[in-house]
Amino acid sequence: MPDCRLYLITPPILPDDFADQLAAALDAGDVAAVQLRLKDAPDDVVLKTIDRLRPIVQERNIAFLLNDRPDLAKKSGCDGAHIGQTDMKPAAARKILGDLTLGVTCHNSRHLAMEAGEAGADYVAFGAFFATMTKAPPEMAEIETLRLWAETMEIPCVAIGGITAENCAPLVQAGAEFLAVVGAVWNHAQGPAAGVQAMLRAIAAS
Repeated sequence: MPDCRLYLITPPILPDDFADQLAAALDAGDVAAVQLRLKDAPDDVVLKTIDRLRPIVQERNIAFLLNDRPDLAKKSGCDGAHIGQTDMKPAAARKILGDLTLGVTCHNSRHLAMEAGEAGADYVAFGAFFATMTKAPPEMAEIETLRLWAETMEIPCVAIGGITAENCAPLVQAGAEFLAVVGAVWNHAQGPAAGVQAMLRAIAAS
């Protein structure tokens, strides 16, 4: 079974002390990447937030990715960007990013994932696998989609959507290289550091 790593996505609204929360979460255990997700925020707000958070992530040798905006990711020193199916074509994003990391949301479709891979995506994301409060997915993903991809394709896959320490085992067992989480870490009753540790324990136990 390949090692599965944690991929953090920032909460929909960043609290005033989020920089401290982020640092605590990243110091709590192995995290592969952090994706900054600021839906509908003006460019200047996005850029200021990147300037504040990117050093915290990168100084720990963790990838800092921006959601939706390859252009701002390239401009601001991010390590890459993640796009959805309605943002732009993967080939266009790859052209903007050059050799930076590109991730693409593929919902429950191996066809979309293959198209993304052909266009140069570094990883594909399947989901949502479980009910999530972060955003409403167009469809729920099936674990079999993840399993078939992991067994037959070399491009890494990320599982996303409502993932918690309690429900993640089938996704790890199916071959997900990364688990993308929001609420399981940022809304953890004992704080983000405890959320990261709980997820890592669950991954290891899977």
